[in-house]
Amino acid sequence: MQLFKDTKFDFLGKKWPFIIFSLVLLAAGIGSLVVKGGPRYGIDFRGGALMYVKFMELPAIDKIRSALSARVPGEISVQRIVGTNEIMVGTELKDEKALDAARRQMIETLALNFGEQSGRLDFNNAGQQALIERLREPLLKQGAGASDEELQKAVAGMLAMRDGAPHSGLLTSFDQLSAVEGVTPAMIAALKQECYLAPFSIRSVEVVGPKIGAELREQALMATLLALGGMLVYVAFRFEWIYGVAAVLAVFHDTLITVGLFSLLDMEISLTVVAALLTLVGYSMNDTIVIFDRVRENLKLMRKESFPSLVNISINQTLSRTVLTSGLTFLTVLALFLFGGQVLRGFSFALVVGVVIGTYSTIFIASPILLFWQNLLEKRKRAAVLAPATADSRKSGAKSVR
Repeated sequence: MQLFKDTKFDFLGKKWPFIIFSLVLLAAGIGSLVVKGGPRYGIDFRGGALMYVKFMELPAIDKIRSALSARVPGEISVQRIVGTNEIMVGTELKDEKALDAARRQMIETLALNFGEQSGRLDFNNAGQQALIERLREPLLKQGAGASDEELQKAVAGMLAMRDGAPHSGLLTSFDQLSAVEGVTPAMIAALKQECYLAPFSIRSVEVVGPKIGAELREQALMATLLALGGMLVYVAFRFEWIYGVAAVLAVFHDTLITVGLFSLLDMEISLTVVAALLTLVGYSMNDTIVIFDRVRENLKLMRKESFPSLVNISINQTLSRTVLTSGLTFLTVLALFLFGGQVLRGFSFALVVGVVIGTYSTIFIASPILLFWQNLLEKRKRAAVLAPATADSRKSGAKSVR
């Protein structure tokens, strides 16, 4: 499908504004990384405990932060997931033995501040075995005892309803469980006697040790460098080594700008962000190879064209493909960024930035590098041709003087 036919845009003639824009972004990003001492790593890389909590009605973030800070050692981060009543609570600890204790303290602190201190069990945060133990004795007293198999099946059904849609971990009334298969009125009565419904639900807890986090950082860096190195070898083998260098420099430019923007916006770099960066590396490299392949073909077909003109022609010939591919990809990742939620925010943001930066870097960064190298080669050739002529003229002049 051809969106554009016979276009003659002078892309290389407009390269300097984009090069200057890239230099500004690189300088700002690198400056931010230096000032902040590196990227802001997520729980995956720095180690610590991270807890996702859903509330009936979102309480004051400051109240949660102050309550946790009073009991849990180290720096506490409390962040609301935009558009929901969920929050992320994180803490960074250097001692691996303290991580599990920190997780328990975080849960206990939420229970103390937002739960019920009556000794009853919190149904919205209880596990299956704890519920079974709580229900067994009251049911026996009522003369409505159930077998272990029946009780386990009923409790499993209760938890499935609690954790599934539309409740998502938060029941508002025990009577809602009467629709569960195997749940009897006696069980509902026992639940009301032995349990209560907290206004919050702990959706998940992640614990990563500092040692594991450091290993993940090293592996992520190595994966990125190996990807770049492998692509350099491939492009150099398929084309020429300068094509590989230009492509890798452009991809490195894209990756560094993206990481710099994460630092400028104080966004965390997690394993999903690294996955997005590796996706960006492959996407940008593929876009660059398409244009370089057309340049290689045109070098054989348009021998009389100057190199800048030939590169411009090649970019124009692939313009429809670039717009279609990049445009549709951009719309997809933009939708993911806008509607994907907080968990995918870093991943989708990296892709949104990467698609934009990767598309223009192919045209305005990688192609000018080829042009610079070609101009350098031509200067060397001219110098090599002029050197013998200059030497001959000097000898002739010396003979005439004699």
